[in-house]
Amino acid sequence: MEQQEYMLNQEEQVVFKLRSLYRQYGYQQYKMSNFEEYDLYAENKNFLVSQNVITFTGANGKLMALKPDVTLSIIKNSPDEPEDLEKVCYNENVYRVDGGSHEFKELVQTGLECIGHIDLYAMGEVLMLAARSLQSIHPNYILDVSHLAFVQGILDEAGLNESQRSEILRCMNSKNTPELSALCAAWQIREDLALSLQELTGLYAPMGEALLRLKELTVNEKTQAALDELSGVYQLLCADACQEHVYLDFSLTNDMQYYNGLVFRGFVDGLPRSVLSGGRYDKLVHRLGKQGGAIGFAVYLDLLERLNRNQQPYDVDVLLLYGDDADLTALAQTVRMLTMNGQSVKAQRKENGSLRYRQLLLMKERGVEILETHD
Repeated sequence: MEQQEYMLNQEEQVVFKLRSLYRQYGYQQYKMSNFEEYDLYAENKNFLVSQNVITFTGANGKLMALKPDVTLSIIKNSPDEPEDLEKVCYNENVYRVDGGSHEFKELVQTGLECIGHIDLYAMGEVLMLAARSLQSIHPNYILDVSHLAFVQGILDEAGLNESQRSEILRCMNSKNTPELSALCAAWQIREDLALSLQELTGLYAPMGEALLRLKELTVNEKTQAALDELSGVYQLLCADACQEHVYLDFSLTNDMQYYNGLVFRGFVDGLPRSVLSGGRYDKLVHRLGKQGGAIGFAVYLDLLERLNRNQQPYDVDVLLLYGDDADLTALAQTVRMLTMNGQSVKAQRKENGSLRYRQLLLMKERGVEILETHD
């Protein structure tokens, strides 16, 4: 098994681990086409990460699109059975504008969707699998969790309109407590509610500790129901012994058009951006004319190339140089001997300075000379 993992790159190893993990919990592999009818995405642009979509005309004259999203297709093709629970996982390429380069890129993502009757256990299991997914990538990870209904409950109590809500959420998302305080004063929001919003904006703590603080901030049935859900899933996380990596962060508030209820985002050591994101998205299910609910997440595998680069000090174990007059039979035998000893070998005519290697060898007429060795 160790030799098999050695032959896989970081992304392939993670895909293998995650697929095995999800199947252990009853998730079936979902496979989709690279394209869908454009209307599916045009009618649901608010649910897309990027509204830019690559389109083309199909053989039947219909406008088609290279898929910018996996979840839309899964929900569209899932059975409308709100009392049952469908569990699917996937490993797919999506085509969307990259936030850094602002150009279209082919991005690889894997993930899972749980659709239908979403109870407390289903939510807790998905959160646990999100934590386990991060652990499969790197032992040092953090899963940040929020609950949109808790924030909405306070905003409901304050009687804010949609425009005011958007401004409050913007401040919370950027953790801009001074501006949020100024807005609360300008709109004459009740003092206790203003203090609660400020408390939530600055809150970032391990989930168990943060739940104790949330008990003091509940103001109505909506906030209490959200607190009960968070407490319930926390107990399930404790049962799986991953609670130490889970934090509450109410700056995750900017996706209310898509998500409702639990939202979460995952980070691993060595990457500056989140490598996992997900949440409860009943609104999309209802938008597509179906009942029930849904919760899921995606892992962005394209980011792992950078992580692999950071984690692995060498691109290859041995760089083997040879000249124009090299004995090719002896060269092939040398490469075979090194690879049979479990080393990776790249044989080429000269060293160009871009490859990181553990050992630099030179093939000579009478054998192999060691030029460099790095520990």
